[in-house]
Amino acid sequence: MDEILSWGGPDATLQPEEIRSALAEILAHYGTGSRVLAVPPDFTRFYSYAGQITAMLQQLLGDRLTDVLPALGTHVAVTDRERETMFPGVPASLFRVHDWRTDLVTLGEVPRELIRELSENKLDWPWPAQVNRLVAEGGHDLILSIGQVVPHEVVGMANHAKNLLVGTGGRDGINRSHFLGAVYGMERIMGRADNPVRAVLNYAAENFLAELPIVYVLTVIGADDHGELAVRGLFAGRGLECFYRAAELALEVNFTMVEEAPEHVVAWLDPEEFHSTWLGNKAIYRSRMMIADGGRLTVLAPGVGTFGEDPGIDRLIRRYGYRGTPATLAAVESDPEMAEDLSAAAHLIHGSSEGRFEIRYAAGGLSRDEVESVGFTALDMSDTYTRYHLDTLTDGWNMLPSGERIYYISRPALGLWAQADRFRDEYPRST
Repeated sequence: MDEILSWGGPDATLQPEEIRSALAEILAHYGTGSRVLAVPPDFTRFYSYAGQITAMLQQLLGDRLTDVLPALGTHVAVTDRERETMFPGVPASLFRVHDWRTDLVTLGEVPRELIRELSENKLDWPWPAQVNRLVAEGGHDLILSIGQVVPHEVVGMANHAKNLLVGTGGRDGINRSHFLGAVYGMERIMGRADNPVRAVLNYAAENFLAELPIVYVLTVIGADDHGELAVRGLFAGRGLECFYRAAELALEVNFTMVEEAPEHVVAWLDPEEFHSTWLGNKAIYRSRMMIADGGRLTVLAPGVGTFGEDPGIDRLIRRYGYRGTPATLAAVESDPEMAEDLSAAAHLIHGSSEGRFEIRYAAGGLSRDEVESVGFTALDMSDTYTRYHLDTLTDGWNMLPSGERIYYISRPALGLWAQADRFRDEYPRST
């Protein structure tokens, strides 16, 4: 069995000095050589603590840390301001930019027969296992894949091989993995460490990544009694077991089960973190299993000024909107551009309530017409902020002065919320 190094637990708060000491132990255990590559997430995962870990590794490794490759996936490159904020003290000269269209090596393919089986005969193509050339051919003695394990709408529980195969992957792999998750059903995947998308990533990791000197460094982040973020766990290993250990803790820390389905959920999107519905719709993904039929989700998004980060994806979102699974699958069939951008199709499915509840968006940088053109109800940002007395809300149930009872979520990207009857464990763990 894969040897695991681990620290923390559901009630732990790992301090910076403890984490630095743990990282030194990881480096001593696995060895470093003279060339080390760090692959942390990008700024959209700012709260993962991966930036601070990368900075600590740079201090510990010195000149042996030769490259830092943020796992962008399809996201835009990290800006200078974001880099300085997330990776304090790490020299700009170490950073490389992943281009998901060109900087690729194909390591192998997950067979179409497996994809057909995992998709319940809905899909019939192989899955390309691709990574950035720097990962595959950079000549590094150690590759540190750094990130947070947290409930996720595409892969159930984020990170591990996803950080490399999607975060530094190519167009087809990203598109097809997202679409597999969407057609299988997001509500059958979220919060589950094993599911069809994870099975694809595990197959690729075991068959195509095993010869690379990869060590996974995984965090679990939770909120303390004062609402501040705390590092609850740190896990390191070469194989799959470190991911499953982290996922078990993340389910304890980041998953909230409610007995009563709220009629109205209000979610806040930090303007420093969320600038598009492509990212901001986590407010929808992570709360949809909790909201009552016929209920409402109000998203307060002062920083959201666009739909997709990629111009092509933004165009597709504007063209088709968040209209639900049947409409999106019809668009895939009829529009070659949509068929070529399956991650956009998956996103449109994820961002719809399938008609089950109303989605109301107060977006600071989008007009009323723009918001309503994609199928949401538009709200005025300043009026909504005042109406819900945001400064007085605490996470969970709140009673407004108007007498309305709401459920408030201040950090939707940090967790998953579900009503008990809607969460069922359907997919067995891989062996």
